[in-house]
Amino acid sequence: MDTKAFKRSLQQSENYHRKGFGHQAEVADVMNTAYQSSLIQQIRDNNYRLERNGVTIRLAEAFGFCWGVERAVAIAYETRQHFPTERIWITNEIIHNPSVNQHLRDRSVGFIAVEQGQKDFSVVDRGDVVILPAFGASVQEMQLLNDKGCKIVDTTCPWVSKVWNSVEKHKKKDYTSIIHGQYKHEETVATSSFADKYLIVLNLHQAEYVSNYIINGGDRDEFMAKFSNAYSAGFDPDVDLERVGIANQTTMLKSETEQIGKLFEKTMMRKFGPDNLNEHFLSFNTICDATQERQDAMLDLVEEKLDLMVVIGGFNSSNTTHLQEIAIDKTIPSYHIDCAERILPGNRLEHKPLGGDLVIAQNWLPEGKIVVGITSGASTPDKVVEDAIDRIFERKATAVV
Repeated sequence: MDTKAFKRSLQQSENYHRKGFGHQAEVADVMNTAYQSSLIQQIRDNNYRLERNGVTIRLAEAFGFCWGVERAVAIAYETRQHFPTERIWITNEIIHNPSVNQHLRDRSVGFIAVEQGQKDFSVVDRGDVVILPAFGASVQEMQLLNDKGCKIVDTTCPWVSKVWNSVEKHKKKDYTSIIHGQYKHEETVATSSFADKYLIVLNLHQAEYVSNYIINGGDRDEFMAKFSNAYSAGFDPDVDLERVGIANQTTMLKSETEQIGKLFEKTMMRKFGPDNLNEHFLSFNTICDATQERQDAMLDLVEEKLDLMVVIGGFNSSNTTHLQEIAIDKTIPSYHIDCAERILPGNRLEHKPLGGDLVIAQNWLPEGKIVVGITSGASTPDKVVEDAIDRIFERKATAVV
């Protein structure tokens, strides 16, 4: 399939919408009320610091809603305003934040159900309005919706689209796209749908395995089993790794994406010689600015003397999880929560350890004066952060420790 031609054709359709519908003023009022926070602005104005009830809050200097997320949510609100009576669907969550998604459900926006890993589009009828989320949708989904005669509202973040353009360049030159990402993540599913040949690596460890295979060969069956579900149909590691291009899920750790890019550059140089590098390796900078800024701010924050770290964001939010990894790497006691309601009475906290299930921590707030670092993922509204900070102050004041 010529994905570039299809996308161009879709964008020229009268049923396709990439921008808002002229209701910015009304939507801005709603979003300010629902998502903005005077307390968070006060903390920003006070050099990202606030002290109360024996707790000093240290807020990361870049956190929360990024431009792409804010844009996607605003367009979703505008869509409801512009189509007041039509049925509206989202192909997945608009962003990975439970409160934002619930606000849209409260406005009678439906979410396509996922059954056994597959989205059930049978509920969508001709003429329905379907919103593509911030992390995009696969070419196959877009084609299905177009064939159904739906009105498509595309809120895909431009940074994600930039990655798709890189993958298109890989395909044009017959390179295999090596995508740093999570193969089940909606953004990576969408990105891989634009590729002809691709291999998805989760981390540097997997990338090193691939690098070693390129240089030394190996057990093909083991390779295919190791990357099951993470490569294109018909992929052959003995043939399709001679020419590779690098792409990434925009919410992955910036430092790791850069390491993976450098690793494959050195690998192809070693395998084919420096003079032939450009015939075997392609790389474009597709690291999202907002992701980078939040990770850099977190790296600065964890250098301070913190008693503990609270990371706020959806449990299925990749960029939030990577912020949590930074705190763990610094051996700071760190808790990932998705909302203030996880902060329970009796000095208890319901949180999600990295890679684990929800657990309850007892006596998580230490005795005496403490310094608490706070950050939030790019899908987390300031209002959610405010509610969590307020509850920390309240619990510290009333906790029996």
